[in-house]
Amino acid sequence: MSVFFAFLEVNEMLVTSVYQLVGQTPLLELPAPNESRIYAKLEMFNPGGSIKDRLGLALVRGALEAGVINRQTTIIEPTAGNTGIGLALAASKYQLRLILVVPAGFSQEKQVLMKALGAELVLSDPALGMQGALAKSRQLASQIANSYVFNQFENVANPKAYRLLAKEIKQDLGKLTPTAFVAGAGTGGTFAGTLQELRQVYPDIKGIVVQPAGSILSGGVAHQHKTEGIGVEIEPPFFKDLGIDGIATISDEAAFKQVRQAASKWGLLIGSSSGAALQASLELAAKLPARSKIVTIFPDSSERYLSKNIYNF
Repeated sequence: MSVFFAFLEVNEMLVTSVYQLVGQTPLLELPAPNESRIYAKLEMFNPGGSIKDRLGLALVRGALEAGVINRQTTIIEPTAGNTGIGLALAASKYQLRLILVVPAGFSQEKQVLMKALGAELVLSDPALGMQGALAKSRQLASQIANSYVFNQFENVANPKAYRLLAKEIKQDLGKLTPTAFVAGAGTGGTFAGTLQELRQVYPDIKGIVVQPAGSILSGGVAHQHKTEGIGVEIEPPFFKDLGIDGIATISDEAAFKQVRQAASKWGLLIGSSSGAALQASLELAAKLPARSKIVTIFPDSSERYLSKNIYNF
């Protein structure tokens, strides 16, 4: 009898495609100051290793269904890495040519993974940031027939791709009511889309966006930083009328400290943007009323940043 039930459990986990594994990532409860709790969505459990697997599939599938692209289209997209990996997964599924424009100097591991999944890489000037990569993408598109740039920085499909993630969070929390949602912003799509959906169920939830020092959301001039995956050079259009309750600016030093502590304290291997989100969540917990519940997102793991000495910053 026990063998029979064990067989059933294994069969219930059987999948026929890696793409079935996108989403339904775990929510991890962590301790926080003031008797509060942090609930972190562990997006490294997606098959491509990050939250951007959700976006890649949503963009490609949606564009094919709408007739915006076809099976002969060449997709071109600027990316710091994770969106590129997510798009490469989706392009592999639909057998599409994919060219990714990546500012030189970003994680070598991400670049290797993008190539492994079949993407072609073009490196852009890191001094020009993501806007330079976007300009290069548009230049390539003007030279390649039947090509298409999604432009994740302005594409309204970006925030919509994260509605399901918010619904997963609601399901994971059960009867718990979150006090705040804390997440980093690169394109701003993850933060905006998730917060909008959460507010449908939790209208009083506070939305705190996390940025590294060198991002422009609090004013000032953009400059380079070591925390990858978040940070903006222009305010995301998705933030218009969103109603952000606060901006947490986290230094590279603080973000990487949390990366190291998460590994040593909890056996949790997170990337630098996750470290920034964790630091911001801990700081917020110290200010909020006792026993608050803070939801955050850990977009990826540390393994794709080992060449950047993530544990020796």
